[in-house]
This record gives sequence, structure tokens and C-alpha cells, in this order.
Amino acid sequence: MGFNCGIVGLPNVGKSTLFNALTQSAAADAQNYPFCTIEPNTGRVVVPDKTLHNLAKVAGAERIIPTQLEIVDIAGLVKGASTGEGLGNKFLSNILETDAIIHVVRCFENDDIVHVNGRIDPLSDIETIETELMLADLESLNNQIKKLEKKVHGQDKNAAKLLSDAMAIKSGLEKSIPARDQEIDSTPFNLLTKKPVIYVCNVEEASASTGNKYSDMVREKFALVAPVLIISSKIEMEIAQIVDTDERKMFLNELGLNESGLDQVIHTGYDTLGLQTFYTVGPKEAHAWTITKGMTAPQAAGKIHSDFERGFIRAEIISPDDYIQYGGEVAVKEAGKMRLVGKEYVMQEGDICHFLFNV
Repeated sequence: MGFNCGIVGLPNVGKSTLFNALTQSAAADAQNYPFCTIEPNTGRVVVPDKTLHNLAKVAGAERIIPTQLEIVDIAGLVKGASTGEGLGNKFLSNILETDAIIHVVRCFENDDIVHVNGRIDPLSDIETIETELMLADLESLNNQIKKLEKKVHGQDKNAAKLLSDAMAIKSGLEKSIPARDQEIDSTPFNLLTKKPVIYVCNVEEASASTGNKYSDMVREKFALVAPVLIISSKIEMEIAQIVDTDERKMFLNELGLNESGLDQVIHTGYDTLGLQTFYTVGPKEAHAWTITKGMTAPQAAGKIHSDFERGFIRAEIISPDDYIQYGGEVAVKEAGKMRLVGKEYVMQEGDICHFLFNV
């Protein structure tokens, strides 16, 4: 698994249409009325990886196992969702299970598609969603603070530090500062507003390559603090129907686009979450694995199996360029291009690894 993200936004902003397009499926019932998503739909898409396929070709691998992006289409939130309005805070809990939030913002005009607030105002829409997430976080923090106060009375020193942090974070939330923008680490409290957000401006087809006045508003307000993508969900639906790679590329070029919305989301998600890929390659399978930047070789080995990390001895590392240039592992070793690394080695993007362990 690569990473998972939840698609959020007000009703009728194009969330389910975008979900359908990104997952190349019709799992979500994208209809023109609020709350058409009754249960959170989940889809998985393969992360495009030319390097993996090139490595598999050199190795003659029987199977290719790419990493995946999991997308959850979460029902439209409305003002008051944190207290049960609309479909209530049931769906707020779904966001807690994701690594990142894709916040879809309506940046198109269409009289045939109703807006829950009766007007197109992307900044107001974003504020509504962010406010509901912060209100939900405040409720969660208040409950955690009560429990921590009891532990503090029991002379729990660790609880005292956590209580101090919780109170400081709560103060920030009350000033409309999401947890992700506060200096104090809120990780122990599992808050919604701690999760990184990617804003997706859903524009009409004609504005897919340039954006429009509404997406410009979002860029001006948030581009310095979070990624802002310009995507037309309708165009993405068309792209999803094109199977041939060359034909898809030609279609994108005709629209003045360099890559699809899916590719934008994947690249931005990896950058936002600080992720990278390493590979295990052999005649049986070529496998891509996703890890966090800065992980050591034993931690990466643990992504394959906990025993690999627990009994880690060393790792054999080959760069993908060398693997392809020399034509496989044996030739790389003969050329003296394989490295032996220990427990302190920090993984690099694209490393091909063979882990040696003893349990």
C-alpha cells in the first residue's frame, strides 16, 4: 500500500465524480443531490511506476506488484456536521483513518447543479469544512483532557506533559488555527486537522489547464500553506475511459495538460506526506514498497515483514539505474556497484534491496 486519502467537501462539489474518475470505476453514485454517498466508498488505484516495469523486464519477473493509492469518498459535510447536522459526525470518523485529506472545492458555475449554500464561494466552502473539522477536534480534545486531568491527579508525569500540550492545542483551535499549523506536536491526540490537506479546485472543462477566477481565489489564499491542484472532474471521467497510453497522452496534450488529475494527486500526495519508493526484484516478482523519507534500512525491511526488521543484519543495495544499465543483479555485483549497508543506512529513493536477517 502506498497511502490513503479521504475526499471531503460540501455536497455537490464533484467529490463522487472525481472519485469515480480517479478510481476508474462507478463505485460512487454521483447524482445531482446532496448526500448521494451514503456509505464511504473506497477504491484503490495502481501508482504508475515506469522504473518498476523496467526492472521487472530486466529481471524477467513473473509478477509485477506496484504500490497502490487508496481513496475514500466521504459523504458531503455541511455546517453543523460536528454536532450531527446532515449525515452527522459519523463521517468525520472516516477521515481519521486516512493519511491525507483531499478537499474538493467547487470552482465552477452550473445552474443545473444546486449548491448547498445557494452560491459559488470556494473560500466560504473551505472555511465551513475546516470549521467543522476543528469543532470535532475540540470535542475530542475536551474528552481527552478530562481523562488526562484524572491521570495528573494520580501523579502521572507523562500525563502532565500531554495535558499541557492538549490545552495549548485547544487554545489554538479556539482561535481557528488547525492542529497542522500549530507548533506543538498534536500526533498523540489523533486530530482531524493534523492531517495534511490537498485542495482540489474542481473547474469546468475550459479552465482545466489555466484555472479560473474561483480557483485563483483558492490559490491566492492557500498556495503558500498547502498544495492547490486544478482539476476538472468531467475531463477526468473522459480520461478514465481511455485505455491506450498514447491516446490518453494525446488527449491531455490537446487540452494543454501535462498529466492527469490522478497523477497530480499521486505526486502531490507523495510530496506532501514525505514518501518514497524502494524495490525488491527477482525472477519471481518485482515489488514496489512505499516508505517515509528518512527511514533506515531495518525500518524499510519491516515493511515487508516484522521479522526482517527484528533480525536485521545488513542489506544489499543496488541503484535502479545500475540494475538496468548492467542488466541485472549478477552483472551489477561483478561491476562492483552493489553496496553493503548496515542498520544506520538511510534509504534513498529507488533503492533495490536484498535484506539479510536472522531470527
